[in-house]
Amino acid sequence: MSEKVADGSWSTGLCDCFSDCGSCCLTLWCPCVSFGRVAEILDKGKTSCCFHGSLFYLLAGLTQLGGCIYAWLYRAKLREVYGIEGHHCKDCLVSFLCLHLAICQEYRELKVRGFDISAGWEGNVQMYTRGVTSAPEVEGGMSR
Repeated sequence: MSEKVADGSWSTGLCDCFSDCGSCCLTLWCPCVSFGRVAEILDKGKTSCCFHGSLFYLLAGLTQLGGCIYAWLYRAKLREVYGIEGHHCKDCLVSFLCLHLAICQEYRELKVRGFDISAGWEGNVQMYTRGVTSAPEVEGGMSR
């Protein structure tokens, strides 16, 4: 784990998009996919990437404001879950003024914290529990 992650700050800067060109390009051309992936991880798989991405697309398509508000909520959630210092006002400004940069930063943050974002929540759970076995079953149970 890097020092920046441990000290309560973002692991990469808002404008560090080219430190991960893949997520930068995905967010530039398909922000709904990037956002959906981030939101699925933050919701621990309770709702799918497809759901979040579609809702983001609809909200951003109908009114740019709707997509920004939705992104703002998840930026604040990511910051709170991982103890990243900041304030809701700053989250709001970043989400409204630099939406694509904000989503890209959130995507990178989850990658730095060990997630394979493209695998989704279930994929990450399977990767991290692979090799973990349960206790053997006892046939017939215990008796005296």
